[in-house]
Amino acid sequence: YPDAHITWVIEEDSADIIAGHPCLDRALVFRRKNCFRNLRALRDVNKTIGDIRSFVATLRDRKYDLVVDFHGLLKSSIVVLLSGGKRRLGYDSMQELSGLFLNEKVYEDMGKHAVDRYLDLPRHLGADTDRSEFYIHIEEENRRRVGHLLEESGINPKDRFVSVNPVALWDTKMWEDDKFAHLCDRIAGELKLPVVFTGGRDKETVEHIRSLMQLPSVDLTGKTTLRDLTYLYELSTLVITTDSGPMHVSATVGTPTVALFGPTDPARTGPYGEGHTVIRRGLLCSPCFLKKCKTKECMREISVDDVFNAVAGKTGKNIQ
Repeated sequence: YPDAHITWVIEEDSADIIAGHPCLDRALVFRRKNCFRNLRALRDVNKTIGDIRSFVATLRDRKYDLVVDFHGLLKSSIVVLLSGGKRRLGYDSMQELSGLFLNEKVYEDMGKHAVDRYLDLPRHLGADTDRSEFYIHIEEENRRRVGHLLEESGINPKDRFVSVNPVALWDTKMWEDDKFAHLCDRIAGELKLPVVFTGGRDKETVEHIRSLMQLPSVDLTGKTTLRDLTYLYELSTLVITTDSGPMHVSATVGTPTVALFGPTDPARTGPYGEGHTVIRRGLLCSPCFLKKCKTKECMREISVDDVFNAVAGKTGKNIQ
């Protein structure tokens, strides 16, 4: 549908990643978390209700021929229903009752990687999904800002460096801080590569890791937008990360990624594409998809040597 108007509804935290995309006519930001937070706290109630009404009015200001629900969750299915679209396409699933709001469904194959599962929807509509591209629009402002941050930290953007994302939303996806510290010291000391920490709001974790290190590192936590981060990962020699959003950003730009997995399944949500390495111990209880665990054994069983050897192999460095 080359002449179709396309609106993408996205939550605020991720909105920057699709800004400026040439295939989109409009990005409509759904500030769901902020609205619900205000309503629960009985804070700015009238304004929040007004914001919700404004969002719904904007959502319905076009008569959509087709609305596609890629998430298959209650939050996304409500948006689909409110849109008033004629065809409401999604997965043949009752997860969070999402299937109740659809009038056209495709089989949800949970054995596939999430990206391939998402592609089943445009494939159902007749799209050629064999040549899929993952495009994030990087502007000159992003390049300038990242270049300045690196140079200010003593790193030439053209030189080799390793980016590290040690945080994740789930506690069970986290690797121990002391292991990250030891790993990064070995990268800086044995591989002679600068280490750049990245992340969003969780500065405390990065600060603690750096306090345990013996060698210098760079902390860009909280200093980058999502598109800045995309360009930073594009410049990186390699990215080391937990199972998280930054992991997918790294894979999207094709940078070799070493991903640490425990409670989740890399066959479903691992780094997509060629050239990446998943470090996983494969315990009988994994994947469990639990957000809380008393032992976190699946992550604790991953050793520094496991990760360092993968990093050394991907950076082409000989270990003496």
